[in-house]
Amino acid sequence: MPVLMERRLKWSRWLLLLAFFAVVWHLYGIQVSRGAALAARARQMDVEEAPLEEYVRGQINDRHGIPLTAPYTANGVVVFPQLMDDVKHDSTVLARMLGLSPDALTKKAMDGAYRLTAPLKTAQLAALQQANLPGVFLLPILHRYGAAPLAAHLTGNLGKIDSARQLEQLQGASGKIYDLGDWVGKSGLEYFYEAQLKGQQSKEVAYLDRDARGRLIYGQGLTVETAGSDPARRNVVTTIDQPVQQVVEEVMDTWVDTGAVVVMQVGTGDILAMASRPGFNPDPSHMEGAVAATTAGNVFLDRDIALYQPGSIFKVVLAAAALETGTVDVKTKFHCDGIKAEPIHCWNEQGHGDITFRDAFIRSCNPSFVQVGEMLGADKIIAYAKKLGLADQTIIGYPVKPAAGQDLTQIGQAFNLANSSIGQGPVLVTPVQLAAMINTIASDGIYYTPRLVTGLSNEQNKMQEKITGPAPRRALQSETAARLRELMCLTVTEGTGQKAAVPVWGSAGKTGSAEVVTGGGKTVNAWFTGYVPAAKPRYVIVVLTEQGRSGGETAAPVFQTIAEKLMELTIK
Repeated sequence: MPVLMERRLKWSRWLLLLAFFAVVWHLYGIQVSRGAALAARARQMDVEEAPLEEYVRGQINDRHGIPLTAPYTANGVVVFPQLMDDVKHDSTVLARMLGLSPDALTKKAMDGAYRLTAPLKTAQLAALQQANLPGVFLLPILHRYGAAPLAAHLTGNLGKIDSARQLEQLQGASGKIYDLGDWVGKSGLEYFYEAQLKGQQSKEVAYLDRDARGRLIYGQGLTVETAGSDPARRNVVTTIDQPVQQVVEEVMDTWVDTGAVVVMQVGTGDILAMASRPGFNPDPSHMEGAVAATTAGNVFLDRDIALYQPGSIFKVVLAAAALETGTVDVKTKFHCDGIKAEPIHCWNEQGHGDITFRDAFIRSCNPSFVQVGEMLGADKIIAYAKKLGLADQTIIGYPVKPAAGQDLTQIGQAFNLANSSIGQGPVLVTPVQLAAMINTIASDGIYYTPRLVTGLSNEQNKMQEKITGPAPRRALQSETAARLRELMCLTVTEGTGQKAAVPVWGSAGKTGSAEVVTGGGKTVNAWFTGYVPAAKPRYVIVVLTEQGRSGGETAAPVFQTIAEKLMELTIK
């Protein structure tokens, strides 16, 4: 065989093989990647249907599979205009019963079957049942948002696709079918996991059959399916513990107008609760009011991941560095002149006089820690702050953009060391970072990266994809962590954190009061960070209350209330 012909045959085989694989790949895309979506479109051609799910998408669940949006099922109005005797007349009668616009319902009817998800009053329900309008049915509709959805800043909110560009981006990102006007995630987990949450067909639906020409088959009547399947959607499985989150939000609604609370599981880094105030209801029917409220308090800002000066909470970093490097021990002596101290005075105007490091920590003596900062130097303070996670805003499974402005290297700039030593000046951290720092101490010196999402589950709540992050690492020696726990226990029993004391179980922590200059003058961001129980830590709790009096007066009682309620949950 001539060499040229042999080469042509060889190349022909390769081309045929490549074409074969291209066809297989295309078929895979149709059958697997877009199979559910195309099947849903094909079904719509055979039936006239009305979805009985308010939003066709997966749930955002807590660690036990409980949806955080508190979904519920209630009877709603489902209309099939094709079954009406007189569409305009019957739509007008229906509109008057429900207090809606007759023209609006008539217009809806022109597009085919539809549902009304607004809650029905008792009188309206009775009137509909008595009227027995043709084509109007009372059917169970799954509502995504209950009366009290939890963790709104985390779950985020939905909004409609409002541009061709956004439509194209969403289709390209997921391979799923979208239409203009579809509801999609706009913030939080709804946004980050839009491609996974998006469903392609309602699992609960009412429909009428059509024949091959698209005409309704009247004899078969209305079919209602409430146990269908939608393999295209996934649920987001979070680390949140619904009862813990509920306790936190109830306490905040009583005690905290503006602030944040984080609860972390000791020894894992899992975030069990995370709440910010002021809050909002993510139900789209409430979102207009939430948007209007932003001018009064920026309700969409998640303060759990926002940057704040930590005040005296940062003294934990200096204490860790000073104890572990042998710069001080608990008996090392300092002197405090109170309001006369330079360059930074003490909150205790009379001064503490001669004071040991032990007492300087539990009484939060500013001049003493300024001296500790000078003994350590900026480089050691920065190094230990990084060891304790205060330069890393990573939250596993929650890819939020890091808050801008965090730069620990500024501690080493001229004139910054003194202010930095008491958690003021350029020192900025998030409540979640502080939770991870305290968790390191409670976990015997092991740092765990904060985690919010563990994976994605299917319709049966079986995990389909696990989300992992960095492995735990040793940040402090076990002996250092033990000494810090002793000091934090003493802070609650003898020092500035006595209002954080939890009866029976005991608690430990550190107060912080960060002065903030605003347009209206100076205010205080009040902190308490700690854990409970004291002997065998289970929960790390961080409390931030903006415009408070002090950490010990304002934040510590909030910590105490949450901690006691969580321990009561534990023994139930």
